[in-house]
Amino acid sequence: MELIALLSTGKGTWAQVSGLMTYGEWDKIILIGSAFAKDFKHNKKFEFIKVDLDKKLKDLQEDLLQKLKGKIAGTEVALSIASGNGKEHMALISALINSPVGIRFAALTKEGVIDL
Repeated sequence: MELIALLSTGKGTWAQVSGLMTYGEWDKIILIGSAFAKDFKHNKKFEFIKVDLDKKLKDLQEDLLQKLKGKIAGTEVALSIASGNGKEHMALISALINSPVGIRFAALTKEGVIDL
């Protein structure tokens, strides 16, 4: 299963994404963020998709839909929205649903990676 994670402003929220990448078993990792998030580093291979998170909701959703096209192999993805705000989350979830692909929310807890 692919992991798709949003990296928004506030590097403190990136620890959740980093933990998911480290402790999860992923076929592919796709990280989404602005130019600010290009500084994210990890020892696991990932694809970075740069978007303008300041766009209006509908424009951001359409941009994400276009940039995710052809990048998801399966019918379901693990999604982390630990980073970001409501507008960014809505745009990303809408883009994935319209791809169409199923979503399982993923989180890192003391017990390990869980699906919600």
